[in-house]
Amino acid sequence: MKTHNILSINEFKTIIGSNSRLIAIDPGGKNIGIAICDENQTVATPLKTIKRNKFENIVKELNQIIGEYSIKGIVVGNPINMDGSIGRSSQSASDFSRNLSKNITIPITMWDERLSSQAAFNITSELSTNISKKVKNLDKNAAAFILQGAIDFFSN
Repeated sequence: MKTHNILSINEFKTIIGSNSRLIAIDPGGKNIGIAICDENQTVATPLKTIKRNKFENIVKELNQIIGEYSIKGIVVGNPINMDGSIGRSSQSASDFSRNLSKNITIPITMWDERLSSQAAFNITSELSTNISKKVKNLDKNAAAFILQGAIDFFSN
C-alpha cells in the first residue's frame, strides 16, 4: 500500500493552510503523547497520553480525536540524533508514521524533535510540579513542545 499523505514540512505547511487544527504525536516506547493546537495555529496544548498497545486501537483513538476536533493534519515527532543522524528511535517514529499513513488519510509530516522530552520535563520543573506528575504528563507535554515548534515554524 502506498503512502501518499506523508509530506515534507514545507509541503505540509502549504496543504494544511493557516486555519486548521493540528495534532502532534510523540510516539514513545510505552506511551504516545498527543497535543492539539487551536485553529489559528498559535498555541499547542497537551491533550492526552495513549498507552501503546495494538496498533489498530491507536488508530481508532486517533481517528476519534481527528473527528471530534476537526483535525486537518498530524505532526509526528522525529527524534533525530544530536549529530543529525538517524537512530533506532527515529527509525521507529518513521515506521510509525508510515503505518499511520496506511490508516489515516489526512496529511502527516515529521518534525525534528531533538530534546523535546527534556524540554517538557524542564518546563514542568519550572512550574514546581512534583516528579510523579512530571512523569505522568511527560508524553503529552513533549507532544505539545513538538507541535509548538512546528506551528512556530509555520508562522515564520
